[in-house]
Amino acid sequence: MDIATTPQDPEGNPELADAAKTPADPPVIRREDYRPFPWLVPEIRLRFDLGLEATRVVSKLTVVRNAKADMSDTIRLEGDELELLSVKVDGEPVTNWSMDANDLIVPLSAEAHELEIATEIAPRENTKLMGLYASNGMLCTQCEAEGFRRITFFPDRPDVLSTYSVRMEGPKDQFPILLCNGNMTASGDLEAGRHFAEWHDPWPKPSYLFALVAGDLVANSAPFTTRSGREVECNIWVRPEDLERTDHALKSLRRSMKWDEETFGREYDLDLYNIVAVSDFNMGAMENKGLNVFNTKYVLADPDTATDADFDAVEGVIAHEYFHNWSGNRVTCRDWFQLSLKEGFTVLRDQLFSQDMRGQAVKRIEDVRILRAAQFPEDAGPLAHPIRPDSFREISNFYTATVYNKGAEVIRMMRSMAGVDRFRQGTDLYFERHDGEAATCEDFIKAIEEGAGLDLEQFRLWYSQAGTPRVSVEQVVDGDTLVLNLRQSVPATPGQPEKAPMAIPLRVAVHSRATGALGEEQLIVLDEAEGAFKLPVAGEDPVVSINRGFTAPVVIERNLTGEDLGFLAASDDDPFARYEAMQELSVKHLVAAASGELDQAERAAGKSAIGDAMRAILIDEALDDNMRGELMSLPSETYLFEAMATRDRKADPGAIHREREQLKAAMASTLKRELESVYARCDAVPFDDPAGVGARKVATQILALLAAGEPELAASIAARQFDAANNMTDRQGALMVLCSLKTPERDERLKVFYERYRDNALVVDKWFTLQALSFHPDVLEQVKTLAEHPDFTLHNPNRVRSLYMAFAGNPQAFHAADGSGYRLIADVIIALDPINPQTAARFVSPLGRWRRIEPGRAAQMKAQLERLAAIDGLSRDTFEQVTRSLEG
Repeated sequence: MDIATTPQDPEGNPELADAAKTPADPPVIRREDYRPFPWLVPEIRLRFDLGLEATRVVSKLTVVRNAKADMSDTIRLEGDELELLSVKVDGEPVTNWSMDANDLIVPLSAEAHELEIATEIAPRENTKLMGLYASNGMLCTQCEAEGFRRITFFPDRPDVLSTYSVRMEGPKDQFPILLCNGNMTASGDLEAGRHFAEWHDPWPKPSYLFALVAGDLVANSAPFTTRSGREVECNIWVRPEDLERTDHALKSLRRSMKWDEETFGREYDLDLYNIVAVSDFNMGAMENKGLNVFNTKYVLADPDTATDADFDAVEGVIAHEYFHNWSGNRVTCRDWFQLSLKEGFTVLRDQLFSQDMRGQAVKRIEDVRILRAAQFPEDAGPLAHPIRPDSFREISNFYTATVYNKGAEVIRMMRSMAGVDRFRQGTDLYFERHDGEAATCEDFIKAIEEGAGLDLEQFRLWYSQAGTPRVSVEQVVDGDTLVLNLRQSVPATPGQPEKAPMAIPLRVAVHSRATGALGEEQLIVLDEAEGAFKLPVAGEDPVVSINRGFTAPVVIERNLTGEDLGFLAASDDDPFARYEAMQELSVKHLVAAASGELDQAERAAGKSAIGDAMRAILIDEALDDNMRGELMSLPSETYLFEAMATRDRKADPGAIHREREQLKAAMASTLKRELESVYARCDAVPFDDPAGVGARKVATQILALLAAGEPELAASIAARQFDAANNMTDRQGALMVLCSLKTPERDERLKVFYERYRDNALVVDKWFTLQALSFHPDVLEQVKTLAEHPDFTLHNPNRVRSLYMAFAGNPQAFHAADGSGYRLIADVIIALDPINPQTAARFVSPLGRWRRIEPGRAAQMKAQLERLAAIDGLSRDTFEQVTRSLEG
């Protein structure tokens, strides 16, 4: 199908354009309007008669009036695309129920009742992948945030906590494995080749944590003994052909369980912990109590099919979902405005876990790089929102980098101010006080205040104010004291034109460039618009190292000389500060060059300074290769875009890309000897050597530099690396470089790669992504051709993201001056929205940055948003993102 000519597209067709109507605004849900649900549902019993085409669900709800809520003589039960078969109250059929849009309204007169509701659903037709749906012959569920209402009528909100008892029945040959939350209590065979399984979860939970899986699965299993002696059966369930790629996931789960006991004192509380890998999944994974459902991408890994980064991602996501057992399940959120309560806290926990598993320095840099690439642009655009939003139309649109990653940074700041031990006292108090409850962000803050002995009154602004604070730095030396003058500002964001000063903790030290002496680190807190801090100097030519370890998610504005930045990059004792100095050296040059502020001599001098710093990194024998690889990485074009689009200046993506590639080419030319030497050393490190991960990272960085300045040499080396590779990291790294080059080796290796892995969906995803991300001059046409490939489908989120989200993240192609990249992504949104609105909506945000870009491209981006806004029947998910992008 040519999505550019889909009949839903009004552009280019005056009749369709005239007929298109903007849908009625979905209702706005506000945090201030929260009210407790008038009925408690302490118990729900579910019975499933399973089938791919049709599944019948009978739910029995015990309902009791909620003494803490306003009284109501009806109960409202949410539903979505359900066929209602019958309603009973206290065992008797009733007909006095009514429907309000999709919701079922049932009159209730007494203090307690039993409701029985029978519904039928069509899993195979459920392309939204929310509720119960079919995936490769199996049945699975996704209920967060509002998917349970697509299974049965229910008060589908996180503050209604129930114990669940579930019976599943179905054909044994089709669904030999029947899984659900909790522990299995019974199973057996039935007549006509059918069988059943019964499950009970003793821990009250909200409906979004319900899960069910039925299919032909096998498990990789191992026990884990908790610190109190409970033996837990840990299972990774997959299709039989995927079993051999689950060892890493199983080991990661057991490491996570042990770490959480040791670090946060949290022990697992059921006899089973099941993880199921599903190929059709909107998200990365879901923490359903006792039955996690995972995207296969975050379960399956072996050296031949997964990169070093893939192995790290599997470990991190496995840990994240396990840690939710306490920070999300045992203590859940009262309403969806509190989403960061569970997600921000759990992201921090998985980051700390990964630091302990893989090393703190490199992991911290990786986390900051993700924050700057995803969350900083979000905070600077029309979709900016606090980590605890005040309103929404569609909650799925708030599963964002702000809620997750910035939320983690906010809680990390509390940990920095309290110290590790006192922070642990605060989290212990939080878990003890709110176990079994639906809590709020304020509950968490109070527990940290009381447990850690902190005053967080002003700090609460981090929960209510959007935007990334900017801290300007000036220094005055007075004898053996340096006065650090700091000034903060928080940019205006949609709905928040004025901001109050934030409490910003910063780790600082003052070093001496003249003597090389390194100063002692201190923690200071800037809690006013301006502040002056006196710090001891370590010697002559003092240089301030600030926001060490990235203590706060802020932008530091300072004017250090190239010599000062070079000194920090080479000598600072804080690894992040070294990385930051190298980034800052490159950012200053690239932004000034892209803005046309440098003459030829200044451009040459800037490139020379960066090249000298890079040479020092390459030849520093004391550096670990993992850290060397981070220091070698240039600022991303996304980060440069944000650095350029400040105050009165607009970003020019074309100029940014050109200058960055020219800098890479200059370094490839001047550092050719050093690059080839280090590459040869790294290439000789065996795959199973502990140093291999860092060596492979450095080798890939070197190939990327050489490709910009020595393309023929890079193509030759990359082709040899591809042919000799005994692991996916080397093979993918080589192919990534080849994809951007017009060389015969490119097409040959792409064909070899596809033929080798054509039956492995996750690796075919890589094949699509590498081409969509390439700097090849014909990438747009290549992406259009790939969209017609037999292996491409709009019905699988992984495959859609592998091609089109990769393309939207390709700064050269997406920001093509003629607007063709913007048009392509708008075409994708139009075609995808009727199939999977949640996935479609996530493609809107790249277009929403139009206000921060130069006028020519801005007009074209805005035109595509206006085109989308005119589509008749746009989903609530996509409509909200489009209208906010235009209005914000």
